[in-house]
Amino acid sequence: MNDIYIAQQDTPDKGKLQINLTSEITSYPVADASISISYTGVPDSRIEQLTTDSSGQTETIELETPPLDYSLDPENENQPYSEYTLQIEAPGFEPVSIAGAEILPSVTAIQNISLRPRDTQEISENVFVIPAHTLYGTYPPKIPEDEIKPINETGEIVLSRVVVPEYIVVHDGSPRDTTAQNYYVKYKDYIKNVASSEIYATWPANTIRANVLAIMSFTLNRVYTEWYRNQGYEFTITSSTAFDHKWIPERNIFNTISVIVDELFSNYLSRPNVKQPILTQYCDGRQVQCPNWMTQWGSKSLGDQGYSAIEILRYYYGANMYINTAEAISGIPASWPGYNLEIGSRGDKVRQLQEQINVIAGAYPAIPKIAVDGIYGPATSAAVRKFQSVFGLPATGITDYKTWYKISEIYVGVSRIAELV
Repeated sequence: MNDIYIAQQDTPDKGKLQINLTSEITSYPVADASISISYTGVPDSRIEQLTTDSSGQTETIELETPPLDYSLDPENENQPYSEYTLQIEAPGFEPVSIAGAEILPSVTAIQNISLRPRDTQEISENVFVIPAHTLYGTYPPKIPEDEIKPINETGEIVLSRVVVPEYIVVHDGSPRDTTAQNYYVKYKDYIKNVASSEIYATWPANTIRANVLAIMSFTLNRVYTEWYRNQGYEFTITSSTAFDHKWIPERNIFNTISVIVDELFSNYLSRPNVKQPILTQYCDGRQVQCPNWMTQWGSKSLGDQGYSAIEILRYYYGANMYINTAEAISGIPASWPGYNLEIGSRGDKVRQLQEQINVIAGAYPAIPKIAVDGIYGPATSAAVRKFQSVFGLPATGITDYKTWYKISEIYVGVSRIAELV
């Protein structure tokens, strides 16, 4: 059966997959979990059996995919990614099944899963089926809205400044669907999920940046204007493409998108004399046309031509579009110092970093504990380098912007200080 399946597929290329497991309750890594990987639709076709290490991670493996050109050509009608099913089991946790995990050629798919501790002897499997990517499947087009919302209506709640939230509440359906579930999602995780659902991770880096900025600005507009809460709803945003963006519970993300979100997550798009983030709407440009909005395939073409992210955005939204930075980031112990911390650095920021790394090392034993002396020496550099390798950042040993905020994020998770704030 496996041989027949493989022979019928056009899978000459390879993509990569890495799986990260944590406890839903503690955010600690889940070691010694067993993951079985098979072709989706062929449950008896197990092709890999993996085990997580002390950091809750599997090794990175290669899997067959369709040709790279499929995800780069707007005229291609073939599915550009392979679909695999993951069966996850870990002692003391409820098992999870994810069907339709998407593997694209030449990039690494990252499957992050929070496992729910089992509180009874009964074993109930949590099953997730990942629907088609929005560029391949058929979804409702975005219903046009004004890109700038009125903020002087009587009784309307509007934030006084642009703040990156720690979490947002995602309604997994259209706004009026009362049967749809609400999910409490970390902001950065939400952006990575949407970008992985709406563009291909094989595209040029500046195309990914432009699309990520548009997704973040749209999302922060919903946050800033309290758009849905002012209509009586108990959520921040929906997963309906007609109203917002496609977000999919437990879908995998991609490394090329993840690193760009980590780089840009405090940014949004603005126009002169407009305080709120711009509601940057877009469409695919192939199945749906949208004058005066960015098209995803068009942004890919401009990226191929060497356009920068802001040049791509201005091409579609006009020359008076700017990249702005949020005034505050929620859920962090302290803000980025404004410069890299590296060997030779000293002071309170280094001391704080060392304290946070030691708390993280209590949950992730692969990361060494270090002396808290406020001096960024070789041991601190080595601990940061190991942290970076565990969490998918370039392993430089230097605490740059991305690393500072990733350390803050993991520290908050494992120390649970967010619950006390």
